[in-house]
Amino acid sequence: MKVLVVGAGGREHAILWKLAQSPQQPKLYCAPGNPGTEPLAASVGVGAEEVAALADFAEREGIDLTVIGPEAPLLAGIVDHFEERGLRVFGPRRAAALIEGSKAFAKSVMERRGVPTAAYRDFTDAEAARAYVRETGAPIVIKADGLAAGKGVIVAMTLQEAESALDMIMRENAFGDAGHKVVVEEFLTGQEATVMAFVCGTDIRLMVPAQDHKPAYDGDQGPNTGGMGTYSPVPVVTPELLDEVERTIIRPVVEGLAADGTPYRGVLYTGLMLTEQGPKVIEFNARFGDPETQVVLPRLESDLLEIFNSVVDGTLAEQEISWSEQAAVCVVLAAGGYPASYRKGDVIDGLDSTHAQSVIFHAGTKQTEAGIVTNGGRVLGVTGFGSDLRAAKQQAYEAVARVSFEGMHYRRDIADKALK
Repeated sequence: MKVLVVGAGGREHAILWKLAQSPQQPKLYCAPGNPGTEPLAASVGVGAEEVAALADFAEREGIDLTVIGPEAPLLAGIVDHFEERGLRVFGPRRAAALIEGSKAFAKSVMERRGVPTAAYRDFTDAEAARAYVRETGAPIVIKADGLAAGKGVIVAMTLQEAESALDMIMRENAFGDAGHKVVVEEFLTGQEATVMAFVCGTDIRLMVPAQDHKPAYDGDQGPNTGGMGTYSPVPVVTPELLDEVERTIIRPVVEGLAADGTPYRGVLYTGLMLTEQGPKVIEFNARFGDPETQVVLPRLESDLLEIFNSVVDGTLAEQEISWSEQAAVCVVLAAGGYPASYRKGDVIDGLDSTHAQSVIFHAGTKQTEAGIVTNGGRVLGVTGFGSDLRAAKQQAYEAVARVSFEGMHYRRDIADKALK
């Protein structure tokens, strides 16, 4: 079987790494790929958002299944386009992917289905948003409505920060079209958790939970990022809590989308705040999380390719999925300056120094004559494995210590919330 994975980041590297372990021994391709995916998959010189060119390649090469990694091609309608051409593809159609593409749309779905989430208002007028923020007070959360590469959320602890966030998004167009509408939300407190699920219509199979670390620096300090590290399992997410999340959040949403004529098929990512009143939704994503995938898929014991095919073929309800008891911790190594303007082109040393208890997933890297260099804000995801979180964290940071590049920075407290 020939399988094409679309994307170029750490998530796609992790997907290919797991697909390469399939007993079906698929021939793997990645478009466009990165230096980390090249030992696993043939690189295709087509960008992830070149929808027609990707479909042309799939037809020409006889690709049996295409897996869409990032959100941008999903919102560009790549699944719709592939299906119109009779090509098998894993991911939600554009209308269902709006659960990520518009925070206001996601809020409206939750509101109609009685799903617990933060109280909110959405605005297209900056002055109206400013008046609401002044009336409500801080702390408060300001979100760009559209896609902003994981950076369109500002947690404002003061009114001045909130008004600056509104100016940055709506007046200065920091996130382009994504900020033409903003969602202003109630500030929630508690621990965060991520629960991803394979979904086919109204059939759901939950994955093991993970906990991401969005702020750039230790102790959850600094600006938000796309994610600085993650771990799994998450002790605060008990089996009972997981059942509650499926019953009160994920199932009502997928049933609501199906009832609206936009059935969901693919991976649904649910970002949660575990409040004193119970779990509440922070956000939905229409694909595997990054870097959550880098700790969740290593714990998957079942054949990922078989799961993908069952979703596409409508047989997910018959699929048994098993998970390992081992723990995984992923530490993101970021470029100097990230998440603001960051360095590129620095040579990376130590990439070949991993061992059986760790793996390095490439996120923002590039092959040059000088060697593999940094080419993104989040450069690498270093994942360690162990019998428990403490052991997995040790393996991850031992592997981190062997990697270096100019300006490299990372959090040193990934998984500490669980260990404390």
